[in-house]
Amino acid sequence: MKKFISIFFLAIYLFSTTQAVELLKLPVVFQHYHEHKMLDKDMTFLAFLDIHYMHGSPHDDDYDRDMQLPFKTPIHTTAAAANYVAPAPISIIAPKVFFIEKKQPLIYNTIGYSFNYHSSVWQPPRAC
Repeated sequence: MKKFISIFFLAIYLFSTTQAVELLKLPVVFQHYHEHKMLDKDMTFLAFLDIHYMHGSPHDDDYDRDMQLPFKTPIHTTAAAANYVAPAPISIIAPKVFFIEKKQPLIYNTIGYSFNYHSSVWQPPRAC
C-alpha cells in the first residue's frame, strides 16, 4: 500500500510540475498517425514523426489536429518554491560564576601568646 501511495504522489508531482503531462497525449499521436496512414499507405511511423516534429509546425490542412500532438504547444507549468531559512540556534551561555571568598582574619591561638609582649620590645630596659 505504501508503494502505491508513493507512486501516486510521485505521479501527481511529475504531472503538475513538469512536461510529463504531455505524455497523456500519446494516444493522439497514434490516432493522428492512423489518419495519415489512411491517406498515404506507404507512410512509416518514423516518416510521420519526421513530418510533425523535425520540420516545425507548417500550416497545412490539419494544422489544428497537429497542434493537439504532445510537445507541440507550450505548457506553462508553475513551480512554486518556498524558501525556508532556519533561524540560527539560540544558545544561552550562562555566565561563569565566581565565588569570592571572604577573607577571615587570622585567629591565633592566644594561649601562651601575649600581644602585650610585642609592645614591650620597644621599651627601654628595666632594672630588675
